[in-house]
Amino acid sequence: MALQHASEWDRDAALTTARILLEIKAVNFRPEEPYTFTSGWKSPVYIDCRRIIYFPRARKTICDLAAEKIGRHIGYETIEAVVGGETAGIPFAAWIADRMMAPMAYVRKKPKGFGRNAQIEGDVPEGKRTLLVEDLTTDGGSKIRFAQVLRDAGAICDDTFVVFFYGVFPGAFDTMKTMNLNLLHLCTWWDVLEVCRERPYFSEEALREVRRFLEDPMSWSKARGGIGSAEEAISKGITAG
Repeated sequence: MALQHASEWDRDAALTTARILLEIKAVNFRPEEPYTFTSGWKSPVYIDCRRIIYFPRARKTICDLAAEKIGRHIGYETIEAVVGGETAGIPFAAWIADRMMAPMAYVRKKPKGFGRNAQIEGDVPEGKRTLLVEDLTTDGGSKIRFAQVLRDAGAICDDTFVVFFYGVFPGAFDTMKTMNLNLLHLCTWWDVLEVCRERPYFSEEALREVRRFLEDPMSWSKARGGIGSAEEAISKGITAG
């Protein structure tokens, strides 16, 4: 079931982002040879948001949309610091922080082993309302880990932003909600599929198979040797982004 957008602006921003991702070939459909994520899910689709950094006009538009969405949904003067998640979130955090005229830092996946705050670089936004930024999220696992690091260091981290949200894996929103972590995103796979109606980016057969996956990702993954539930991923101690 497609995610509902909060407003017409959100919908336009989602479709614009999807068109850009398709144009720069950041979207990959491979139903015949599924991708295997670190979480154990099998998927016929993969998004490479890192490609955005290479295309100046694409990244400007996406970061402009990001800053506008953050302002609309969180507030134009609310966020006091922007922190990127290592590594893909760092450039997006820098560009968004620049547009918001906010301090910027980044959080490491693991402590570097020395220093007072060995996992946060720049400065620790202690007591400041902090926006965590990454390029994408699948099941929300890395967002939760990064947010906890920031909270442990004294930051107020209630919001996270990504360019792309898979929007299909079970439990992503629920898991973040239990941590009081609000997720904002620009677009999902459903938006990509909608844009694919405009132009033949992929074959009809590939689009049909992707739609089958989106409608029931657990069964699709399990039938191809991947995990089949969020509980299975948790039991194995593996979560993705």
